[in-house]
Amino acid sequence: MKKFVTLAAAIALATLSTDAMAGHAFVRAELGSSDTEVRYDGFRGSESDTSASIGGGYWFTPNIGVEGHVGSLYNKDLGYDQELDLVSIGAGLVVKKNFGADDTGFFIGARAGIARLTAQVREDTFDVVDDESSTKPYYGVNVGYDFNRRWGLSLNYDRRQGDFSGVDVDVDTISLGGEFRF
Repeated sequence: MKKFVTLAAAIALATLSTDAMAGHAFVRAELGSSDTEVRYDGFRGSESDTSASIGGGYWFTPNIGVEGHVGSLYNKDLGYDQELDLVSIGAGLVVKKNFGADDTGFFIGARAGIARLTAQVREDTFDVVDDESSTKPYYGVNVGYDFNRRWGLSLNYDRRQGDFSGVDVDVDTISLGGEFRF
């Protein structure tokens, strides 16, 4: 019986394509602009700020992977040595379709997952005075160019949402990203 299971496993592994077996871990950095819209009890306001995020994950195939990210979406000086920060931490699925040979060239992609938005008021540099978090789905799309199988650049659009004690927050981010695969 043991020989039969070993033979069956060997045949199953041999039938899988080498592309499906050849995954790549990756790291990604994105820099862009976030438009943050706030709604509360009939009031609506929006403001833009620079956003930055870093992330990483694993491409199981050239087209399907998982990712995680952490980033700053909004920062405002409140005076009196206090700042308001909006931070995102998330994990999700990524898909991509390359139009060049050997999974290079132009591509389109999408991502979706769960993000935890945290709004925090900080004193000085690192002392958190108050914070509140909201966990909701996020999604995004991108277009880009993979220069080779190891690295590429992309233009990304992402949408994240949060609800903080009746204050609804929508964050739309447009960013330029660089991804290195190893």
